[in-house]
Amino acid sequence: MRLLACLLAASLAFLPRASAQNLPAPVPAQLPDLGDASGSELSLQTERKLGESIVREIRFREPTYLDDPEIAEYLNGLGARLIAAAPGGRQDFELFAMRDSSINAFALPGGFLGVHTGLISASENESEIASVIAHEMAHVTQRHIARQIGIQKQMQMPVMIAMAAAILLARSRPDLASGAAMAAQGSAVQTQLSYSRDFEREADRIGFQTLSGSGFDARAMGAFFEKMQRYSRIMDSGSVPSYLRSHPVTAERISEAQDRAERTPLKQHVDSLEYHLVRAKVRAEANEPDDAVKMFSDAVSDRRFANEPGARYGLAVALLRAKEPKRAEAEIARLRADQVSSPMVDTLAARARLALGDHGGALALLKAALERYPHRRPILYALLGTLQDQGRFDEVLAMLAEPLRLYPRDPKLHEARARAYASQGRRSLQHQAQAEVYRLQGSLPAAIEQLQLAQTSGDGNFYDLSVVDARLKELRAEHARDLQDAKKRQ
Repeated sequence: MRLLACLLAASLAFLPRASAQNLPAPVPAQLPDLGDASGSELSLQTERKLGESIVREIRFREPTYLDDPEIAEYLNGLGARLIAAAPGGRQDFELFAMRDSSINAFALPGGFLGVHTGLISASENESEIASVIAHEMAHVTQRHIARQIGIQKQMQMPVMIAMAAAILLARSRPDLASGAAMAAQGSAVQTQLSYSRDFEREADRIGFQTLSGSGFDARAMGAFFEKMQRYSRIMDSGSVPSYLRSHPVTAERISEAQDRAERTPLKQHVDSLEYHLVRAKVRAEANEPDDAVKMFSDAVSDRRFANEPGARYGLAVALLRAKEPKRAEAEIARLRADQVSSPMVDTLAARARLALGDHGGALALLKAALERYPHRRPILYALLGTLQDQGRFDEVLAMLAEPLRLYPRDPKLHEARARAYASQGRRSLQHQAQAEVYRLQGSLPAAIEQLQLAQTSGDGNFYDLSVVDARLKELRAEHARDLQDAKKRQ
């Protein structure tokens, strides 16, 4: 959470000097009553923008942000399954991973959820991860974060970002959060840094309904609570799991979770293959390469594993990291011989071919995989990257046409197009594509600047320039609306 401390400082730097005239009134110590998730004065649109602002900073400035398409795809697939069964209205969620060994997950305003790799690694089954995500989703759908901030209508966006940063810091660094909250809005905020007991119980109840309704093992929530409580007993007070700092586990919460599970028909959930592969990948990348190879080699030879394909996949990942691609290919061949079929196995096989210098073989594997799994974007990303590395930019652009039609809001696809145009020296089209990247990442000023560069690049035809002019008009209007909304909140 180093980024959040920097984000808080940066946000506060935009504010005028503190005075009774420009600081918002202190937030009341009492949180709003439960039962009406729309009770916050923070609008859904503002809440989403607040979350986008924080996520943008995390992506570009937080070194622990994990840009792994396969892990992100798994987490978002899990999230989609959960939200489909969530009580009440629907909301868009975006899940992302943080390379952090602590057992933790956190919710941001507007439907963004961060999952630490430590949580994935420490889980014993897929339902445990699902139980944590379902709980965090409930905090978002019930708008607990917005209620915590207790924002008045005139509060400026920088203050809201600072307040959200302070609350998030409280999840993992209470010592930093204390000063952050006082700087942001005064000591009254101290009462709001942790979820209230009622909020936790509400998230438990709704999260349980979501977990059970989506077909996962309902006993997982209580089991995870018990695991966390055991960890807290055997660790020093300074090493309490991060999740317990923001979600204190009490005997009452454990009892309620177990009671709900007993009153719910038992559902045996079979963990997905993707869960085992993602967990193995996380564990193989968490240790030094040689240590990871030994860990998975011992597990395979001694048959100490919960899932053999996962163990062999983890060994192959570790071997690639240890620069032993031939041995990695042998493990991949064993997976294929055992009829293990997954896009993650295919992309790993392509990585092994690339490590051996066989670019043609890697391309053939990725193209065949994309035919089998036409909607799995991690394969597409790998194929585009491999083509780009070989200078085959015309193929990159041809391949992007249909995916960009299907997924127009995927910044990675626009970025691949921008790189291809740049490599061909097509500056006008490069700046147009890069403008869409910035637009999707939430940076309208940067997007507008790229379109202005496209106008003056000198290589755009009449049609291209007409498209640029129209898009520039749209983004300027959108940016003006944002500035007007911000002015109204001041």
